[in-house]
Amino acid sequence: MCVLAASLSCPSGTTGPAAPATQVVQSQDELVVFFTGNELGSLRPCGCSGGQLGGLAKRPAVFDRVPASRRLLVETGSLIAGEGEQELIKFRILHEALRLLNYDVVHLTGRDFGMATRLGLLSDPQPPLHILQAPEDGQSAVFTRRFTVNGRDITVNIVSFRSPAALMEPPAFVLQPHDPLTVNILILDYVDSKPWMEGRPTDLLLRSWLAPGVECVIYPSATDEPRLLSNPGNGPLVFSVGRFGRYVCRLGITIEPQGPGRAESASEPSDIKHQTSNIKLHFTSIPLEEKLPDSEPLVRLYRQYQQVVAQSDLLESHPRVPLPKGLVFAGSASCQRCHEAEYDQWSTTGHSHALETLKKVGSDRDPECVLCHVIGLPYEGGFVNEAKTPHLANVGCENCHGPGSEHVLTAGQTPPGQPQPACTTCHTPEQSGEFAGHEEEFMKKIVHGKEPAAAGNVKH
Repeated sequence: MCVLAASLSCPSGTTGPAAPATQVVQSQDELVVFFTGNELGSLRPCGCSGGQLGGLAKRPAVFDRVPASRRLLVETGSLIAGEGEQELIKFRILHEALRLLNYDVVHLTGRDFGMATRLGLLSDPQPPLHILQAPEDGQSAVFTRRFTVNGRDITVNIVSFRSPAALMEPPAFVLQPHDPLTVNILILDYVDSKPWMEGRPTDLLLRSWLAPGVECVIYPSATDEPRLLSNPGNGPLVFSVGRFGRYVCRLGITIEPQGPGRAESASEPSDIKHQTSNIKLHFTSIPLEEKLPDSEPLVRLYRQYQQVVAQSDLLESHPRVPLPKGLVFAGSASCQRCHEAEYDQWSTTGHSHALETLKKVGSDRDPECVLCHVIGLPYEGGFVNEAKTPHLANVGCENCHGPGSEHVLTAGQTPPGQPQPACTTCHTPEQSGEFAGHEEEFMKKIVHGKEPAAAGNVKH
């Protein structure tokens, strides 16, 4: 952690304190609020396959489409998924990344707040980020930013609450006379809100008291993709931001002329519009695709993360559990004597040099990445590092067929043991975006020996 603190002390491309409370919009275009959140420790896609979304370094390519004077950047929380050593490192990196990205406000969930306190990130008398965190007594916390659009003032309130009691006692600003040029946006705490929301209809839950004073609600995410959870024009606009930082949500705010609203355009099918008074909200989600350019300061920050992880020896200290029945991993070379054709075919596949792909991107010391590029990392007797267990490097026979020590000792009389993971253990939507829907095509790449080239016939 000392190494990390030192490496982050003077990063390239750093920025100053948050922008002043009033910004002037020079054109008649909309004011835009960008929302991200629920990263759960995802800093950058692993890059093992195509079709992956996300990455902190991709965000400026989306944010910079709107001038800084006409945008508001809001992080809605759930930065990390756990509390281990690697999560501590990630939290520091995410905190620094949000600063580099010039976020206007960062909402911290209960877990986030505890982690930030543990790391001493909230002790700065002049913090680089505006932190929003609702107290536990059911009261709300509010961040306010005022803009001037076409000569008219507009106020955006970002509000956080984290207790079910708020259903019975709405935040004080909701009970006050509603300013038609104010947009009130509520963030429901991701950690504390889920239990009492499960199974409740979103519209009914919120419309009962939020509609008179709240235009927009950020709801806890249950899917990787952002979801619109309300019916346009029927109460507040309700959506979730998705998980793993794969999308950026965009909320456009425009001021309509006094009187009846203008006809809505159907030219953008992905644009969801919500009318309230003379303020119109436009919601859409933007995928952070591979083709988007990277921000070099954030790329450098990620490299610092890789260096700290490597120096922390997290790979060697990765938690491990015993294999059943005293089994051990024998390594793919031990299979070659009896399965020469299969071994030769495997040697031509990407699996046979899977660890090398991580070396090329500097992630070969990151246990979260190495897990799917070697044999048996989560188990005693599995991969430790290349120096200690070179025979278990790369994705080999035992990744699919199970530990083979008894199978080798009995010359094949005893079948390989458990566990025998499925392909989807590693080929998840986050790590292998092109796998789902193309399983048979992927299976053909690993067909070996006399197995027919069909997904259902590939042995596990």
